[in-house]
Amino acid sequence: MITALIRSELPRMSGSLRKVGDWVLADPARVSGLSAAELGRRTGTSQATVTRFCHALGLDSYQRLLLELAREQGQESEAAERTPLGPEIGPEEPLERVVAAVARADLQALRATAEQLDLGALERAARVLAQARRIDVYGVGASGVLALETQARLFGIGCEARAWTEVHAAETSAALLTPADAVVALSHSGATREVLGPLRLAAERGAATVAVTGDPRSPVARAAGVHLTSTAAGTGFRHGGFGTRHSVLLILDCLYARVAQLTYSRATAALALTAHIADVHRG
Repeated sequence: MITALIRSELPRMSGSLRKVGDWVLADPARVSGLSAAELGRRTGTSQATVTRFCHALGLDSYQRLLLELAREQGQESEAAERTPLGPEIGPEEPLERVVAAVARADLQALRATAEQLDLGALERAARVLAQARRIDVYGVGASGVLALETQARLFGIGCEARAWTEVHAAETSAALLTPADAVVALSHSGATREVLGPLRLAAERGAATVAVTGDPRSPVARAAGVHLTSTAAGTGFRHGGFGTRHSVLLILDCLYARVAQLTYSRATAALALTAHIADVHRG
C-alpha cells in the first residue's frame, strides 16, 4: 500500500520531501484533485520537490502516485462499507465494532504485505534456510514471541532451529556459527540493538543472514543478506511490533511453506514422525 510505503520512507527524507510526505499522509484523498505544482504550493515546496518525492518512493511520476493513492482509497472504501470504524478504538465502542476494527486492520496489513512481498527475496531466504546446517532466530519483546514461533515451525519439519531472545545468549550462539549456518533476524523497527548485534556477528562468522523488518532501509535490513518487509496493522491499542505481528507471521508462514517444499522428503518424514504427539496428549 502506498501510504505504508510513504510512512516507511519518511524518516529518511529531507525536510522538504518530508513536508510533502506529511501532507499526503494527513489527507490522501485531497491530493487526488491537485496537480504536482499545486501540491508543491500547498506544502511550501515546489513542483520539482514533489517529483523528487515520487522518485524517492520508487515511482516514475506524480501521476503514478495519484493512481496508487486512488487504488488504496478504493480498497479502503470497500472495507469501510463492511466495517465502518477507523483504526482508533474509543472507550464506548461496542464489542462488535471493536472486533470489526481489529479484523479490518489486520486484513489490510496482510493484503499490503502480500502485495509488496519480494518473491525473489523470499525464494533466496527459503533456499538459505533449506540448505543450512543450523538456524539461529533472533528477536526480543514482541519479536521474541515470533522468534519462538519460527523455531517451532522450522524444527517441526526437521530443521535444526533455535530461537534466541536474550542478547548475551544470542551473541554467544552467533559467535559459534559457521558458513554452513543461517540466521533469521526479526525486528519491526529494524533498529533493535539486541537483534542487530548478534546479526552482525553472525555475518562476520560467515553465516547466511535473513531479516524481517518493517523498514527496508533500517540497520537490521542493511546488515542482512536477504530482507523481507512487513506492514503494520495499527489500532488504538496496537502499535509498533504488536501491530505488525500478523503480517510478519504471514511472511514466516510463506517462508516455512517454501522451506518445506525445498526439503520435501525430510519435512514430510518429520511431520509423519510427530503427527501422533498431539493426539496422545488430548484429554
